[in-house]
Amino acid sequence: MKQDIFLRASDGHELAAYHVTPISEQIGRLVVLHEFFGLNDHIRNVANRFAALGYEVIVPGLFDRVQRGADFDYDPAGIEAGRAMRAAVNVEDSLRDMQAGIDFIAPRGKVGAIGYCWGGTLAFLAATRLADQVACSVGYYGSQIVDFLGEEIRAPLLLNFGDNDLSIPLRDVVRIRECYPQLPIHVYPGRHGFNCDIRANYTPDSAQAALSRTLAFFGRHLHGGNSKVA
Repeated sequence: MKQDIFLRASDGHELAAYHVTPISEQIGRLVVLHEFFGLNDHIRNVANRFAALGYEVIVPGLFDRVQRGADFDYDPAGIEAGRAMRAAVNVEDSLRDMQAGIDFIAPRGKVGAIGYCWGGTLAFLAATRLADQVACSVGYYGSQIVDFLGEEIRAPLLLNFGDNDLSIPLRDVVRIRECYPQLPIHVYPGRHGFNCDIRANYTPDSAQAALSRTLAFFGRHLHGGNSKVA
């Protein structure tokens, strides 16, 4: 089942969200955190694909505090608009909105978080600030993670990066590794957004390799599966 719904954050803010449940047996629950392009068709498709794998998914509309229904194209104008929108959103408010998504699906079992781009940074913060609420978290190319280095990782966290990401130079990945040597951090051939299949930066082999590791990670920490994939 796919539906657009509204959530209410702890401060009373009402935000749009996309909710999808699996047709087959449910194996887990995920909060998906969108890029700074908004709650767009691509991120809905990401949610749909996880649902096809057995996950109940909620995608909070993290831009609703500034502009309800914000949805930017993957072009220079859209990138500029998305960056400006991200800068206008308070991190604490984003975590409140993420918590609203967690609260919506948590009654049915453990919740994992996964985020891309701006959402990748929020996925990192889920593991430091919302660790009592999420069983594990996965971040893809979160460019602002370096701004929060030193925060204690309190939930299992997996990070994925591209090796030719102009938004995240490899020296930043090195800094993250040095700060958190215990974390599984993987670097794949590709640029920023290598997982997004409607962008020119899409790198299918890297996207599939990162997904395989992500699903194995969820198997270990979210629904009790086992895998040899690190």
